[in-house]
Amino acid sequence: MQDIMKAGLAILIAFLATAAICPYFIPMMKKIKAGQSIREEGPKSHLVKSGTPTMGGLVMIGAVVLACLAAGAMKRDMLIMLVSFIAFGALGFTDDFVKVALKRNLGLRAYQKLTMQVLIAVAIALYQSTASDYGTAVYVPGFGVYWDLGRLYIPFVVFVIVAMANSANLTDGLDGLAAGVSFIIALFLAVAGLLFHSGNIAVFSAAIAGACLGFLLFNKHPARIFMGDTGSLALGGGLAAAAIMMDMALIVPLAGGIFVAEALSVMIQVVSFKTRGTRVFKMAPLHHHFELTGWKETKIVFVFWSVTLLLCLISLMTLMIGR
Repeated sequence: MQDIMKAGLAILIAFLATAAICPYFIPMMKKIKAGQSIREEGPKSHLVKSGTPTMGGLVMIGAVVLACLAAGAMKRDMLIMLVSFIAFGALGFTDDFVKVALKRNLGLRAYQKLTMQVLIAVAIALYQSTASDYGTAVYVPGFGVYWDLGRLYIPFVVFVIVAMANSANLTDGLDGLAAGVSFIIALFLAVAGLLFHSGNIAVFSAAIAGACLGFLLFNKHPARIFMGDTGSLALGGGLAAAAIMMDMALIVPLAGGIFVAEALSVMIQVVSFKTRGTRVFKMAPLHHHFELTGWKETKIVFVFWSVTLLLCLISLMTLMIGR
């Protein structure tokens, strides 16, 4: 019961903090001209979004930290999750800053971002492999057993974290899409944490859910602010860390199926174009493909939210098998 109350407090505080700060943060970003640059090769309908304030992820990060502190759950695992969340957010902020201040639309170089992401992920993997009661084992959903990965554990965890962070980043392309999908996944992880007696994970995930919900008040269509890489990388890295802290990294691809689909669409598109000279999708990531087939932005977001909700319900039922 105490964990439920702490998780409830975390989601409430994060929601209220984000909802209260954004109205002041948005005009401040406009004043310093911290607006989003729209890629010319993207959908032409997005050009009207150019100049919309970005880096809203800063508000979300602050709200999550505040909520976790207020909930009084600052134990070692919580600190590790917060470090992952903040570190990925700091990397995203650097990327956003380069785009805004230096007017370089693509931000940091790909190898720079990947190197930093891997370093953060390795640190988390090393910690979990020594601190967890299960060592280098991960829970196998649906079978109720743990699978010891041995030497493969570190590279596996690094892959999960880096893939999740970049997939969340790719998903952040429509008003409310990444925030809504992340809200549902975070809520799923919070419920899983409560069911499987991982109170710190439940509080942390609930705080992320609350921040996403508060941000959606201003990020839903038409968006008044974007989270930027600051928010999307923080969300991806934070959610992956939460799953890993529960030794449930294998459930991430299912619960985060939309993230996976967005990333795969980009990979398939690149490989197909480079090897065959043809494109599988009208445009990647996947949400842009649906845009160019005539779907309205709000319809795509609603469908992707609905799919995520379904996948998270399936993931929850799968986790309960064998428990």
